[in-house]
Amino acid sequence: MSSPKPALERVAAVHDVPPGSLKGVTLSNGDKVCLVNADGEIRALGNVCTHQEFAMSDGALIPGGLIECAWHGARFDCRSGAVKRFPATEPLPVYDVRVEHDEIWVGGRVR
Repeated sequence: MSSPKPALERVAAVHDVPPGSLKGVTLSNGDKVCLVNADGEIRALGNVCTHQEFAMSDGALIPGGLIECAWHGARFDCRSGAVKRFPATEPLPVYDVRVEHDEIWVGGRVR
């Protein structure tokens, strides 16, 4: 028997995350999430770099849908959380995200 999915919660408005930008938010359960607007598509990943625990939202979105940690340059795919450049070796968590009526809603981890 599977456990129920966590409810989605409103974390920001779409205009808070313009195309090409990152925004850090904290869910009610304490999870730190990085919202990513890659070419108008909103994604939600863990906001803590798996290499040295630096905020991913302080980094940059670079061409190809990658986010780069500002501290040591680790890169992650904003769709899957997969590591694309060292020094990180562990992927970022990916969260359920929905955009409805220009509001961004985030739920639990999907991977």
